[in-house]
Amino acid sequence: MFKNKAFLVFGPRQTGKTTFVETLLQKINKATLSLNGDDADVREMLAKPNATQIAQLLSGYEILFIDEAQRINEIGLLLKIIVDRFKNVQVIATGSSAFELSGKVNEPLTGRKYEMMLLPFSYAELISNSDFLTEERSIEQRLIYGAYPEIINDPQNAEEHLKLLADSYLYKDLFALEQISKPALFQKIVKALALRVGSEVNFSELAQLVKADQKTIEKYINLLEKAFVIFSLPAFSGNVRNEIKKNRKIYFYDNGIINSVTRNFNSLSNRNDVGALWENYIISERIKYLQQNQLEAETFFWRTTQQQEIDYIEKTGENLLAVEFKWNRKAKAKIPITFLKAYENVSTQLISRDNRFEFLSAPKTKN
Repeated sequence: MFKNKAFLVFGPRQTGKTTFVETLLQKINKATLSLNGDDADVREMLAKPNATQIAQLLSGYEILFIDEAQRINEIGLLLKIIVDRFKNVQVIATGSSAFELSGKVNEPLTGRKYEMMLLPFSYAELISNSDFLTEERSIEQRLIYGAYPEIINDPQNAEEHLKLLADSYLYKDLFALEQISKPALFQKIVKALALRVGSEVNFSELAQLVKADQKTIEKYINLLEKAFVIFSLPAFSGNVRNEIKKNRKIYFYDNGIINSVTRNFNSLSNRNDVGALWENYIISERIKYLQQNQLEAETFFWRTTQQQEIDYIEKTGENLLAVEFKWNRKAKAKIPITFLKAYENVSTQLISRDNRFEFLSAPKTKN
C-alpha cells in the first residue's frame, strides 16, 4: 500500500474480494472513496477519464476503491492516470473477470500494479482459523462441498448455496459477453469437464459429445479458465521419446462446483469418483499454496503412450517434484523408472490423507 502502484484483487465471484478490501480499509482507516462498477452512473462518469475530472473526484481522499472494476470501459486508462498523476492516492480495484480486467489494465499498468489472487479458502487458512484436528475431520465435507466462504460459514445449507452459486453467479460475467452465444451449450461443456476431472481432455471427443465444433469448445474452455472456474495442467515432456506432449488435464478451483454442476452430493461411500475428487482437491489446494506463498513454479502432469504416468509435476528452476495422489491410505504408488532415468534433480512424494498437511500448509518461517 502507498507505494505508487495500483493494487488489483482478482478471483472468482463470491470468494470475498469485497469483504477482504473492506476489512483492509477498516484497518487502514484513511479517507476512502468507494465506487462500484455495477452502478450505471459510475460507469458513465468514468467512461472517458481525464486528469481534471479525476482531481475533482479524488479531492480530500487518500484511497480510491473500485469494486467490480471490470465493468468500467476505460479502467486501465483511469488507473494509469491516478498512479501517474495522483501519487498520494492509493487505488484498489477488484475484478472477477480476468479476461476483462487483466486485458484492460495489463498494457496501461505495466510496472504500475500489484496483483493478488483471492480463491476459495485454502487448507492452510482453514487450519489457522480452527485447528488441525477439526480440519482433518472435515475432509469429506471439503471433497464434496468445497471451501467457498459461504459454504464454510453456513455448512448446513452448503448444497443450496452451491446450486445458487453455480446457477446464478459463477458464469455471470461470461454470459454478459457476446462470446457466449449458446449458454445451454456452455453449461453442457462445464458438466462434461466436471465428469472428467483428472482425465486428459480431448477437444475433438468433447466436441462430438456435446455436439459442437472444436473451436467453440476451445474458446469456451479458455473463457472458463479466465473466469477462474477451471485451470489446466499441460503435459510435461523433454527427454523421453514416447511422452505425451500436447494434451492437458482440466481441474476446478473448488470441489463444490464439480459436485454442484453434476448435481451429485452423495457421500464418499456411495461414489465411484472419490479418486478424481481427491486429485482435484489436492492439486487445487497446492495451486492456492503456491499463490499464497508467492512461490514460482510450473505445474504439469506426465504420461507416456505406454500409460506410464505421474499425477502432478512441479518444476522450480532446475528441480522437479513428482507427486502421486492416493485416497486409499493402503495404496502404494511408484514414480516410473523411465521418468527417473530421463530427468535429473527429481524428488518424489506420495500424498494421501495422512500427510497432506506437509504438502498444503504454509512453509515454516525462520525465527
